[in-house]
Amino acid sequence: MGRGRVELKRIENKINRQVTFSKRRNGLLKKAYELSVLCDAEVALIIFSSRGKLYEFGSASVTKTLERYQRCCYTPQENSFERETQSWYLEATKLKAKYESLQRTQRHLLGEDLGPLNVKELQNLEKQLEGALALARQRKQVLTEQMEDLRKKERHLGDLNRHLKLKLEAEGQNLKAIQDYWNSGAADGSSIFHLHRAESSQMGCDPGPVLQIGYHHYVPAEGSSVSASKSMPDETNFFQGWIL
Repeated sequence: MGRGRVELKRIENKINRQVTFSKRRNGLLKKAYELSVLCDAEVALIIFSSRGKLYEFGSASVTKTLERYQRCCYTPQENSFERETQSWYLEATKLKAKYESLQRTQRHLLGEDLGPLNVKELQNLEKQLEGALALARQRKQVLTEQMEDLRKKERHLGDLNRHLKLKLEAEGQNLKAIQDYWNSGAADGSSIFHLHRAESSQMGCDPGPVLQIGYHHYVPAEGSSVSASKSMPDETNFFQGWIL
């Protein structure tokens, strides 16, 4: 025998109604998934149970699909100002929800408003705080080492600066002494020159032997014999070839 037609009406039995809801909900979600994959369609499915629990499926994103649906539902005859107002209203709603979420997260990180959190959420919050504390300590250590290196460099440069300053002062004093010496020497240079000449003339030192190259003029002594004068040309003839 074939199965008879089932009359569609509310199931009075609470347990049977819950079982039927679970079965048909799963089947509906499965059909929506198959439709999106097989036909490359954008599908969004929203289900609220009798207790107000939400079940949803979106091939891309339920929010984007709803926005697309709202844009497609507007007719050309509608006012553009109303469409822009609606768009800004949706954007403001999203930003408000994000702002509230960030505020709630900040309060949790500060240790406030922890009552609604369960054990798992508290554990995740604890891990986040421990990770942030470890990073902060690591960064503090790096900055401390950098500051110590900079202090060492500062002390080294200070010592080098003082050393160069002392060296420069010493060089300046030497240069000043040399300038004073030359200035005083230029003032009385002529008198020193005359004094040096006078002292050198009074010493009376005999000059050393002088090397003479060339013809030596012979001066005969008085009373010398004729034979001696005759013998001299022989000696001088030896040097005549060297005279130009």
